[in-house]
Amino acid sequence: MSLVHSNVVLQALSAFTGATVKHSTKETKDDNELHIYNFIPTYVTNRALATDSVCDELFVDIDTFLDPRFDYDFTDLKDSSTCKRGNEPYTRPCGWKRIAVKVLDKYPDGNAWLGTDGWRSYSVDGEWPVSYHGTSMNSAKAIIESHYIPGSGQVYGRGIYSTYDIKETVCYSQKVTCKETGKTYNVLLQNRINPKMRKVCAKKEYWLIEIPNGTPRDKETEIVEKSIRPYGILFKEV
Repeated sequence: MSLVHSNVVLQALSAFTGATVKHSTKETKDDNELHIYNFIPTYVTNRALATDSVCDELFVDIDTFLDPRFDYDFTDLKDSSTCKRGNEPYTRPCGWKRIAVKVLDKYPDGNAWLGTDGWRSYSVDGEWPVSYHGTSMNSAKAIIESHYIPGSGQVYGRGIYSTYDIKETVCYSQKVTCKETGKTYNVLLQNRINPKMRKVCAKKEYWLIEIPNGTPRDKETEIVEKSIRPYGILFKEV
């Protein structure tokens, strides 16, 4: 945890889940434990989609939730090269620090969705495109009201919005301040998104994982796990 203080990571997780996230203890209850399988469904249902009660407090074991081997400091990187992931444009998060989420071997369909390790400018078979998500993106009127796609019996517009262009997400980022260092950061999620599950919005830089009204909580979780997977938390010092 060398790139940012662990308490800043907890604040970022709190911003995305809508709950207060704390370090787990031996007394932590399993149903209040934050892990890779309920991370995205939690922030979706807590912040934007569900109307029933949610947890106010969550606990996380940082050592098992994060994977420092894949942390990367893009702060001083300047890269204008054309890159692709999943045959879609990939904008590297220049100017940001990435804290990696532990996702290897965590999903039943293997690791192909991540592509191969190491820097490359091209796509490989089976990998998913990269997208970025800000905390207020799901409720952004400029996206939902202006760029939804009507369909038979259902108006597409409810769900998880993200974009491959990190510059588009700056206005949706959440600010967190480290009490220990006094540094303030903008935070975003870096995800992989299933090209078979996303809908391309009228503003083509934005993608939607649709979750229709009335979808049961367990079905929401299933849709999200198959559709969008966070693998990094991004921090940019203000």
